[in-house]
Amino acid sequence: MASGVPVSLWLTGESAWFGLPGRAEDFSLPHAAPLAGLLAGVLAAGSVTVCTQCAARRSIEAGDLIDGIRIAGAATFVAEIMTEGAQALVY
Repeated sequence: MASGVPVSLWLTGESAWFGLPGRAEDFSLPHAAPLAGLLAGVLAAGSVTVCTQCAARRSIEAGDLIDGIRIAGAATFVAEIMTEGAQALVY
């Protein structure tokens, strides 16, 4: 993001919980930037998606999420990684 590169962040598994209000603020990792600030930065400059199956397994619905975060599945993921010019995928 700092380099002006489009960013798409996918929240999978237990990280799906960070799509809910207040959850990122409750997370702390020594020597790391605050998760809430990182998440807000990605939302401001890119996109954040919660995996469909990960959301379903946790009974998370679209209305539960922070504004701007969506729920999407494999078809959307593949479309994003196959976009012309996509340079890296970290999963």
